[in-house]
Amino acid sequence: MGNPFHIIIPSRYASTRLPGKALEDIAGKPMIQRVIEQCRKSDASSVVVATDDERIAEIAKRSQSIPVMTSGHHSSGSERIAEAAGIMGFDDHEVIVNVQGDEPGMPPSLINQVAHAVPECGLWAMSTAVTPIRSELEMMESSVVKVVVNAGGGALYFSRAPIPFDRNRNESNLAYAKRHIGIYGYRTEFIRDYARMTPCPLEGIEQLEQLRVLWHGGQIKCVQVDNPPPTGVDTEQDLKAFRSCFSSE
Repeated sequence: MGNPFHIIIPSRYASTRLPGKALEDIAGKPMIQRVIEQCRKSDASSVVVATDDERIAEIAKRSQSIPVMTSGHHSSGSERIAEAAGIMGFDDHEVIVNVQGDEPGMPPSLINQVAHAVPECGLWAMSTAVTPIRSELEMMESSVVKVVVNAGGGALYFSRAPIPFDRNRNESNLAYAKRHIGIYGYRTEFIRDYARMTPCPLEGIEQLEQLRVLWHGGQIKCVQVDNPPPTGVDTEQDLKAFRSCFSSE
């Protein structure tokens, strides 16, 4: 099974693009329940749902996960996870995987991969997942987060823009671009430190909270995934796609 780890799912009701999406029905079950069920198939020692909504907490309890009520004023899922880890009393060196509450298609095997990469990262670093970008259309889409990595698989930068850019050919370069998959692994000490850091200008510009880690000198190890999961639920169109997928099972 490898090193033990915990999953914390940050899930708030007031989503910006799709309010209340955690409670939206996907083939007979609320979306947050679908996410929990995927997480419970992993090797995690526990699955915790960090939320600010009693309805989400009740579903979490019924779905055999641990509901933790957190503040409604967090600016990011990572800050919500830091509060939940404190409430749970996790030791500084315990491994936590952040699985977003809008990822009902997250494979349990990928959760395990990200968790098991954390011990290789060092104390002040985190792990995440990436996959190759396969088309120019994907490269140009701002909703697709691009990442460029170094020789050791560490992230150099994340952006919604097409990076890297080939100056000689005057076009983006697919050979060195990776698509970021929004799942993170880290130790409890790391996420507590993160929540106390001053947000950096770049995370505000790009709307990518992981840039705070690079700005303050941290490292992000990227686990390569050749068969990526479907993207999460950000829009009504995404929700319809997942409903179709689960109803066909």
